[in-house]
Amino acid sequence: MTTDDTTQTIQELNDAFRRTGDGGRIIFTAGVSALGVVFSHQALALVRHFEDFTPDNDPHGEHEFGSFTHEGQKLFWKIYYYDSACEFGSENPANPAQTTRVLTIMLADEYWPQRIIGTQISGFAKVI
Repeated sequence: MTTDDTTQTIQELNDAFRRTGDGGRIIFTAGVSALGVVFSHQALALVRHFEDFTPDNDPHGEHEFGSFTHEGQKLFWKIYYYDSACEFGSENPANPAQTTRVLTIMLADEYWPQRIIGTQISGFAKVI
């Protein structure tokens, strides 16, 4: 598989997961959860319908990150690739048999890549 083919496969898997939730887990950070269940579910609906990918917010073409504003709150979402046990990073995000996708929806001011990547999934506020 070429690099372009791998990127296209990852993009397709990410889009399908983001739209359906199948094949992974969806997490709301504490900040999003604090804004209530209705807000959280509205944010998830916006993520599921997100299509505003640009070279600036999607430089690798994988559709694994996005940002938007909802009810005056700037939010980010990010898909992380874990192994099937969610203990380590996936060795091959293009292979759904080896990868559990984790979609994290967070307030923009909660985003700090090292903190999120290095945190176990159970450390977040809500897992659905």
